Parts: sequence; C-alpha cells; structure tokens
Amino acid sequence: MKRAFDLCAASLACLLLAPLMALVALLIKLTSRGPVLYWSDRVGKDNKLFRMPKFRTMRLDVPEVATHLLATPDRYLTPIGHLLRVTSFDELPQLYNIIQGEMSFVGPRPALHNQDDLVALRTSKGIQVLAPGLTGWAQINGRDALSIPDKVRHDEYYLEHRSFWLDVKIIFLTATQVLRGAGVEH
Repeated sequence: MKRAFDLCAASLACLLLAPLMALVALLIKLTSRGPVLYWSDRVGKDNKLFRMPKFRTMRLDVPEVATHLLATPDRYLTPIGHLLRVTSFDELPQLYNIIQGEMSFVGPRPALHNQDDLVALRTSKGIQVLAPGLTGWAQINGRDALSIPDKVRHDEYYLEHRSFWLDVKIIFLTATQVLRGAGVEH
C-alpha cells in the first residue's frame, strides 16, 4: 500500500507542480551560473547508494559536506538559495526518486554518502531497512536543529510505529511546518 501511495502521489505531484518546478529552474538559471540540479550520492534502503537531485541552492565552489559542517554556510548560498530552502522547494526533484522506488514520501531523510556516523548509528538500530523519505518523523520534530543521536532516536521511533496513518500525520505536519518555514537553519 505504501509503494502504491508513493507512486500515485508522486506522479500526481509531478503533474501539478510542473509549472512551479519550471519556474524554480528558470530562476536558478537567471540568478547563478551552473546546473539547475545538484546531484549527490545518498545512502538508501539497506545502505545502498543512490543519486538524489535537489534544486541547486549553493554556489559551485562549496565543499561537499553536510551544510551544518560549514563554518559560514550562508556565504555559499545562491541569490535564491535561502528562499528555496525555507520553502523546501529545493526538495521537489526528489519526486523522481520516489517514482523510481529509491525513496518514499515518509522515512528517514537520506544521509550523505560521507555521513559515516549517521549511517553507522542508524544501522546499529536497524533503521537501514527503511526507504529514505522526502520527509520523516525527525523533520517534524526539529529538522536541521537536531543532533545526529536525536535524529536517529526519531528515526527509530518511526521504525517501531510506522503505519499509513502515521505517514498521513507526518505529511500533514510537514506541510504546516513548510508553510511556516520552521526548522530550517540555512
């Protein structure tokens, strides 16, 4: 049921959001040089790597590390990067990964390929059996402000309590947080 929901909802979202995604792509091209999409290697279900796109919010010279590890991340943002992050519009290309079956709407956010501490802690708790999500329990309980142990604690809660209705609750709460711009640090 979860896969059927993901496939139907992601396909519908792609159709409905196509004009918005085209506008975002155009704005990125008009305000900064480089590609519209940024592709990164992420850790997926069973710790298998996959390529995940995001609308590019950072300049081309940013080091390839998690944003929270940069001393001054704001200096690397493109002119519209902050807006894309606060609205979570930068995440829309991940609908592709949901359609491909590499991600789900709800699950733990996919770790960067070099976030060994996060991957190891999730694996020790059995969380690697879940498909990564566009949003998740950790995102509605602190998002960027959470430490790695806290993220994993929330991921473990989701693993133990996952259900269709919990997913619906997480999607609803994510939408309300996105509308408020809550939990985004950069």
